[in-house]
Amino acid sequence: MDTEGRSLSALIKEIRRQLSLSQEDLARQLGVSYATVNRWENGLSKPSKLAKAQLKAFCEKTIERGKLTLSADMIDFADLGSD
Repeated sequence: MDTEGRSLSALIKEIRRQLSLSQEDLARQLGVSYATVNRWENGLSKPSKLAKAQLKAFCEKTIERGKLTLSADMIDFADLGSD
């Protein structure tokens, strides 16, 4: 797994931890399958451009609501800010 993959895996795990979401709960929020979130967390696949956009929007929305405490730098480091 490369650095981008590790950072994305860590970001997804941190999002779930902070929001007390299961992989299935996060998958439902993003409109993807549980297996997809599981593969992202385990570095077996990377999100598509659309999924990255959905994940970034989800993060921004929950940050605005004060439920998530991630920095924009962390989101960009995980490559959600590109593509």
